[in-house]
Amino acid sequence: MKETKKFGVISLGCDKNRVDSEKCISMMQNAGYTLTSDAQKAQIVIINTCAFLQSAREESVDTVLETAGYKSGNLEKIVVTGCLPQKFSKELFSSLSEGDIFLGVNDYDLLPSAIKKSYETGERINLVGKGSDTFRFARTLTTAPYLAYLKIADGCYNHCTYCLIPKIRGRYRSYPAENLIEEARNLGEVKELVLVAQDTTRYGEDLYGENRFPQLIRELSGLDNIKKIRLLYCYPDAFSSELISEIKTNDKVLKYVDIPLQHSENRILKLMNRRGTREEYLALIRRLKEEIPGIAIRSTFISGFPSETEEEFNAMRAFIKEARLFNCGFFAYSKEPETAAAKMKNQVHYKTKRRRVRQLYETQSAVAQSILLSYVGKTVRVLCEGVDYERGQFFGRPYFFAPEIDGKVYFNANEATEGEEYDVLILSAAFPDLTGRTEDYKRRTEDYKRKKGEAEE
Repeated sequence: MKETKKFGVISLGCDKNRVDSEKCISMMQNAGYTLTSDAQKAQIVIINTCAFLQSAREESVDTVLETAGYKSGNLEKIVVTGCLPQKFSKELFSSLSEGDIFLGVNDYDLLPSAIKKSYETGERINLVGKGSDTFRFARTLTTAPYLAYLKIADGCYNHCTYCLIPKIRGRYRSYPAENLIEEARNLGEVKELVLVAQDTTRYGEDLYGENRFPQLIRELSGLDNIKKIRLLYCYPDAFSSELISEIKTNDKVLKYVDIPLQHSENRILKLMNRRGTREEYLALIRRLKEEIPGIAIRSTFISGFPSETEEEFNAMRAFIKEARLFNCGFFAYSKEPETAAAKMKNQVHYKTKRRRVRQLYETQSAVAQSILLSYVGKTVRVLCEGVDYERGQFFGRPYFFAPEIDGKVYFNANEATEGEEYDVLILSAAFPDLTGRTEDYKRRTEDYKRKKGEAEE
């Protein structure tokens, strides 16, 4: 009997890439290959790359070079897929000789046949742009079994002046709702389904001629196997009244939303080609908080954009204090090739950018800490994600923490099972995390103290 070749997958970059990688795994398994998590045992390693920023491109290339070291052992083929070969196909194929097969973001359907051809001919293969962008339902989850991401669209047509995504992923393309419903139904029981796209709020506009994001949320929430839904990457200018109402009234939708604002000052927002103003952003934040009490809002900001003045930077810090967002990510502007912003005058020095990002984190940390302190003494529902053996505590997430990007709740309990929910009394807060205990643990501690006291008497 012919030995089945083993393959491994390294997925870099965002959670949208993770979904593509999970579909690649399923495709390979259906083609007869065996998945291994140990790269040293794999004959084939698929590296799904990111090219969003220079740092991501460097990480992608470094990963290929590091993986090539295994060719002295079992490794026979390295497949380089995703954003990096999509954008730099010819340069990468000629310079990165460690890669055997190159596929772009729409070429995953060619994966098994490309590997077969590479083995038959012994030649390096570049098939970037040769695929058909076929929608595939089947996935092998790489997340915990109770968590899954659902990519509802690909590409982008916002054309922010700093961003390469439209040049890599192409125009915005919503996936048909019936396909997404079927994909979600096939995921099994999911405690938390996270909806992702470059811009989730524009779902349906290209495909149906109208925005159908709230409708898609309603249809997904109708599935019995989906317990909760989390919304990420909701652009502020497309945040409709219907969407606000859906978040407010749909019990399956977690009261959490990620809204990438990127800046607060109108002149910089215009240079970024971002729709919206400081005043409109603050109005949206106020409305969400008023209509959906307890909503947790997360955002991302870029500092050091070309010509950003110290006054504009300080105004952004003031915005962050006023907006009182639950959590934020901050990034130094990265000068990317073939973007309009790269050609702008008055580029900000990298030391200034680093300092501004550091100060933004300091500002937000103080805001977030004050929000977290408001939970001390309160009981929150926490989804257990495992045990931190160094701390000797269980850990998990409440609705106001998204997976991988926000904080955690560490808690003591008599016992807790991964994937189950528990009521946790919060005892302390230290940004970005909370610490607490379950009620049964409190009773056990009190019983222990009582018995100890009786024994001492």
